[in-house]
Amino acid sequence: MDMLTVTGLAVIAVAFSIIFKKTNPEYSLMLSLITGIIIISMIIVCAVPLFEKIQQMLNATGTQAEYVSILFKCLGICFLTQIACDGCRDLGESAIASKVETAGKIAVLMVSLPLFERILDIAGSLIG
Repeated sequence: MDMLTVTGLAVIAVAFSIIFKKTNPEYSLMLSLITGIIIISMIIVCAVPLFEKIQQMLNATGTQAEYVSILFKCLGICFLTQIACDGCRDLGESAIASKVETAGKIAVLMVSLPLFERILDIAGSLIG
């Protein structure tokens, strides 16, 4: 991913968005949404090899697949939550954004519950 391309796209989109906001606010919103989708798709395309490399490194260490899947699920929840919160805040809905953040935190806890159970089992076996 070329950061110059991403930042250039963002700056141009913001400039046009500001211009459109005065005359056609609906075009400004559409431009922001389309730009966000383009940037997120660029990130996803570039992130796939990164996740594959992380998967290879974790497999080389002998880490159980369950723990790796928990890691990636939590990471995905965090990204989706952040994107949703940013969108809500951009539209002036900070109350909804805070609720989405809370839901994301609860979702991460739910996904990582098996990991917490395993840690408690290990601690219990060490003590007992």
